[in-house]
Amino acid sequence: MDTVSTLPHVNAALNAVTTVLLVIGLTMARAGRADVHRPVMVAALVTSALFLVFYVVYHLTAPIFVFAGQGWVRPAYYAMLISHVILAAVVTPMIAVTAWRGMRGTIERHRPLARWTMPIWLYVSVTGVVIYVMLYHLYAPVP
Repeated sequence: MDTVSTLPHVNAALNAVTTVLLVIGLTMARAGRADVHRPVMVAALVTSALFLVFYVVYHLTAPIFVFAGQGWVRPAYYAMLISHVILAAVVTPMIAVTAWRGMRGTIERHRPLARWTMPIWLYVSVTGVVIYVMLYHLYAPVP
């Protein structure tokens, strides 16, 4: 597998799947369907973990890819990228603790943290897809 040309697309797909799973999981939690919420959130956790592994592999093997957009979109891209990276670092341990509490059944401790974790995790997964589209499709450098 050519990681440089393949993994960005795989990672974007994993982020997109994570986003869908998070929305389904949130919907099921709000509907009181813990029986569906739990496996959906485990699936979101697995897709995010796969993303993280592939992201690290990609960045260990690929050259730096410079954003080619110009004008107003350039600072907008970098503002989104910076917020995405910072929040991804912040939310990773939050996800682990939230999942741990949910799996252990300590819902009274799970729910308050999940109220913060879910929107941040959603933001990170959605902006991951947007960053991918901007970097590899909308503003990709012309060879």
